[in-house]
Amino acid sequence: MSRVIHVFRQPERFVAGTVGEPGDRSFFLQAIEDARTISVLLEKQQVSVLADRISALLHEVARRFGDEVPDEAQGSDLDPLAVPLEEEFRVGTMGLGWDADSRSIVVELLAVTDEEVDESVVLDDTEEGPDALRVFLSPVQARAFADRAERVVSAGRPPCPLCAEPLDPDGHVCVRLNGYHERSPVGD
Repeated sequence: MSRVIHVFRQPERFVAGTVGEPGDRSFFLQAIEDARTISVLLEKQQVSVLADRISALLHEVARRFGDEVPDEAQGSDLDPLAVPLEEEFRVGTMGLGWDADSRSIVVELLAVTDEEVDESVVLDDTEEGPDALRVFLSPVQARAFADRAERVVSAGRPPCPLCAEPLDPDGHVCVRLNGYHERSPVGD
């Protein structure tokens, strides 16, 4: 079966969002262009890493090419994800690049696969490989995505001030308070 690559060259919207309550949330990225909407499922950590890497890439683009990139988002998209929310695929591998011709950041999200993904498949139009979502973002759109993604990730359960593990509404057993202490080896 041949690979399907969903390409959004001028998305009206590319956002991170969640479904569910903190502690039991599912994370999605959603791209919308014209009448087409694609939603992909991924892990909270993947959203966080993607936001961090986009911010780093924006900084690098400004440094190397002298392109103006926003330090913070101009206006915020606080709307919920578009419904009906239908998962196209679960994200496994993520790719990120700069397209100098279109002056865009390119985000590529590849579906989870049982086989190892060859590096050459990422940001390429090869016939074989996992399905993909490829989105071209202006620097302004990329900054807005990264800012919203960071807000979405941090909107979860607050961390315990002692151990940094997430606090449930009814509390949690903190490893720093339950009497467990690491012991250093004797005789070193």
